[in-house]
Amino acid sequence: MPFATDDPNMLDDWLVLGPATTVPRTTRLLGETVRLWTDADGTPHCHVGAQPLAVQSRYGYLWACPSGRPARALFDFPEYSEPGRRTIDCGGFGVAVSGLRVIENFLDMAHFPFVHADYLGKVPHTEVARYQVAIEPATGEIWATDCRFWQPRASAAHDTGSEVLYKYRVMQPFSAMLYKSSFREGALDAIGLFLQPVDDEHVVAHTVLACYDDDSSDAALIAFQHTIFGQDKPILENHAFKRMPLEGRAETPTRGDTSSVTYRRWLRERGMRFGVKHTETGA
Repeated sequence: MPFATDDPNMLDDWLVLGPATTVPRTTRLLGETVRLWTDADGTPHCHVGAQPLAVQSRYGYLWACPSGRPARALFDFPEYSEPGRRTIDCGGFGVAVSGLRVIENFLDMAHFPFVHADYLGKVPHTEVARYQVAIEPATGEIWATDCRFWQPRASAAHDTGSEVLYKYRVMQPFSAMLYKSSFREGALDAIGLFLQPVDDEHVVAHTVLACYDDDSSDAALIAFQHTIFGQDKPILENHAFKRMPLEGRAETPTRGDTSSVTYRRWLRERGMRFGVKHTETGA
């Protein structure tokens, strides 16, 4: 294998490579340059040097398995093709930090009033109410449910504050979903965050919406997501540790960090090494 990691969590899983429509092109994956193109019939191809990689097109993106021996099928995302939903690729953000950090931040509601003031939160509405976190036995995915938070502007379609229901789902170390109260009564919008691991300390964060919104333009929906991620990016890139500490007490969780605690334990049980801060070397 040409890649600069031997972590099966990365080599034996499906990793996102960006939009399926923007080919031919080159990109970076696990420290290597990857070439992407399609045949006349639309069949995708992916090479690192002369070596072909297993590749598939799903949910508007290309996904590659570096080892060619995927340990599991790509996760289900049924909302992507559900009638009545709009699916919008919101583009990719480069972030100079471990992808594990980005997923952990995605799960964190406590930062809403301080980092996303007047959008996803606002002082004095700072309390993270108790919620439930479990690992689904059939899929091994993390689910956080019954998450509620008061938000001044929950999405591009909202212009007044309300209590918003959240559900979080972590399918892979570098892929997660958020389901949140929709502008359509009783429905949940779906937001996918799929991270392309450039190397241990750099990712491209791809975001896709599968939402109910008949009024907002594509540009307005994309701009809202860019605003939120633009607020997160400097916080993520200024962590004391670029990689995720999984052991010891380098960072102390609070009651609102139940999802983060579960995510870190889940990573430890998987033997995660890529993007992890190793205490013996300080890397």
